[in-house]
Amino acid sequence: MSLSLITLLVIFPAIVAYAAVSDLLTMTISNQLCLILLAGFGLCVVLLGLSWNQIGWHLGAGSLVLSMCFGMFAAGWIGGGDAKFAAVVALWFGFDQLMPYLMLAGMAGGVLTLGILSLRSGPLPAIATGWPWMRRLHAANEGVPYGIALAFSALFVLPETDLWRAAIGV
Repeated sequence: MSLSLITLLVIFPAIVAYAAVSDLLTMTISNQLCLILLAGFGLCVVLLGLSWNQIGWHLGAGSLVLSMCFGMFAAGWIGGGDAKFAAVVALWFGFDQLMPYLMLAGMAGGVLTLGILSLRSGPLPAIATGWPWMRRLHAANEGVPYGIALAFSALFVLPETDLWRAAIGV
């Protein structure tokens, strides 16, 4: 098994899943996770031998999502960690699977938001009052850990990407 395949099969999903759990528990996605994904993309570019044209399209997708998400962050609609995370995942996906990723993230985020609003509409169950992350999730003045929807969408779409196909030799 090649190192690029291991990177795609293990590192990318592990970091993405960790980002989702981190966002759930702390309402943050660390810059280090985004930097690891960025470095992992660079490693895949080298190991898979992507052309400059392919690299450019991936950079374009990441830049487009970063600029869109920066606007949403400036408007207060999403957190900064979510914006960076969405952009670095878009970098991995390029334009090849960008729309399916963003559409699924939007739908999953909507379901997540409705679920959290439903949770917040009632009292916090007594068993959960000792869990700081659950108190934070239940608090009406807190945001939504949208990284969960972004991660779910990334893991769902990953097998359809050109990087995945290149790594497995399809």
